[in-house]
Amino acid sequence: MTEVSTVGYQAATVRSFLDALRADGVDLVVDVRAVASSRRPGFAKSRLAANLAGAGIDYIHLRGLGTPAEGRAAARAGQHARMRTIFRQHLATAGARAELEALADLTRSGRRVCLLCFEADPAHCHRSIVAEALGSLLPIKVTHLVPADE
Repeated sequence: MTEVSTVGYQAATVRSFLDALRADGVDLVVDVRAVASSRRPGFAKSRLAANLAGAGIDYIHLRGLGTPAEGRAAARAGQHARMRTIFRQHLATAGARAELEALADLTRSGRRVCLLCFEADPAHCHRSIVAEALGSLLPIKVTHLVPADE
């Protein structure tokens, strides 16, 4: 069984985030945000990729596995059930299914993959749904990383 991790950086610093990834043996972060920008220093796409590279961790952005705008608005409003419904509908699209297959290929390659999004609580984040969908394609064990607050 292949191990896959997930992580949300909402309450993390770059240092605690990288420490959590290294401790888990992650060598590839798969960004599943629709929009890979962030107000949090060090977590926008270019800076994040550079920070990860400095830690010896590769980065890829699978935008098609991100939550559509309507789902992000629902999540911000605390409407997590609605966000999940919207995201599951999105995940049924051809584009999202193709990116899920790409994620499965990356996972099958033997890389230690970690799915990245903003939300700290995996129960409130679509990355848990992505992990669940990935698990329908291949046997995986999912670990939700929680970077230490600093």
